[in-house]
Amino acid sequence: MTGALVILAALVLIGLLLFITDKKYYRHHHREDPGMERRGPSAENPTSEEICCGQHLVCEKTSLSIVSDEIIYYDDEELDRFAGRAPESYSPGETEEFRDVLMTLLPEDVAGWARSITLRKIQLPSEVKDELLLLVSELRAQ
Repeated sequence: MTGALVILAALVLIGLLLFITDKKYYRHHHREDPGMERRGPSAENPTSEEICCGQHLVCEKTSLSIVSDEIIYYDDEELDRFAGRAPESYSPGETEEFRDVLMTLLPEDVAGWARSITLRKIQLPSEVKDELLLLVSELRAQ
């Protein structure tokens, strides 16, 4: 009987410690941010923590920030040959390849494709990058 009480007390103590730790973590990482404004010094390269509202299913569809390290291909494996190239070095034909992929994406795949391109170390041509940002802003407005 004494052994059972010791085990029960240990479980209650562990549960209490986990509860307190969880509350501290939640308060620190899930601040209320109704405008989903960026927090932190980096506005050019925000992390998912700086702009995410905690509703990942909603945020990830229109967020260009990298949420995970998983590379997802959107039938665009041929673009891997451009990894490491400067945006101004693309020929008009190569720029058109990027544009073709972008324009054939489903609206819900646009932000994911942009994250995938970034993870693959591919820099978009300037014109295509502008079109991508315009598409993402239109999707956010809807």
